[in-house]
Amino acid sequence: MPDVTGPTGSPCRSSILVTGAVGNLGREVVDRLQAHGARVRCLVRHQAGPRPGVEWAVGDLTDPAAVRAALVGIDAVFLIWPLLDSAPAHDLVAELIAAAPRVVYLSSTAIDDEAARQSDPIVQVHADMEALLRTAGLRPMVLRSDTLASNARGWIPQVRAGDVVSGPDIARTAVVDERDVADAVVATLLVHHNQLEREPLLLTGPEVLSRADQVALLGVALRRRLRFQALPADLARSRMLTDGRPERLVEALIAASLRRPESNRTTDHVERLTGRPAGTFARWAIDHAVEFS
Repeated sequence: MPDVTGPTGSPCRSSILVTGAVGNLGREVVDRLQAHGARVRCLVRHQAGPRPGVEWAVGDLTDPAAVRAALVGIDAVFLIWPLLDSAPAHDLVAELIAAAPRVVYLSSTAIDDEAARQSDPIVQVHADMEALLRTAGLRPMVLRSDTLASNARGWIPQVRAGDVVSGPDIARTAVVDERDVADAVVATLLVHHNQLEREPLLLTGPEVLSRADQVALLGVALRRRLRFQALPADLARSRMLTDGRPERLVEALIAASLRRPESNRTTDHVERLTGRPAGTFARWAIDHAVEFS
């Protein structure tokens, strides 16, 4: 567990700014920070409902004035960059430099440090953001996460409607429970600056799974025979656009499905940060089965 005492041994209550706070991962991070007694401020694009112990700052990460106001009195920032372009982040970085908080950035295990260009736009923007933060002198702590188990929530309408989940296939990966990622994030946010590791930590689940594997495990949790049907890129693109997803995001997702290489890597970095091994997708599916019913 992180050391959250001050130099005299007295409790040190950190002030943390959380971005992406209303997403699947962000909500888990906020819950855990509160449990640790941290002061929590969330930068959100739209005013959220009241929540005891949480301060809401309304604004956009691309708005320097909103970021500047949100950073007042903040010790550390959990940063999730939501765009497929790192160029608008330059103003954000300038505000971070001025405020000088610790920065924990959530990146992707799909980054290839040896490649001049990454496999697809989603991984490329993560690599660009890491480079931008480092060259600015912020010395961020980078946590590279594998595919979050919570992405499976996108299948809820299909699972409720039938036994086939269809969509673009993607290379196998060590799917990680977002609750484990949140625990790792919070441990990193609350640790003293000189205790942080400088190399990116790779947050993975304990086993490498395909989408078909995930759907089958979800079926076991629901006591149903679910199966995954991979769609050709053109059909997957058409369906996602019909569902109302932004065109640029759809193209990035299709590129990822076609070009991102398979990863067979698993690590113990979740355990290194949290003190316990990463959980399985099967356990996640059991814990969240009611959402799919």
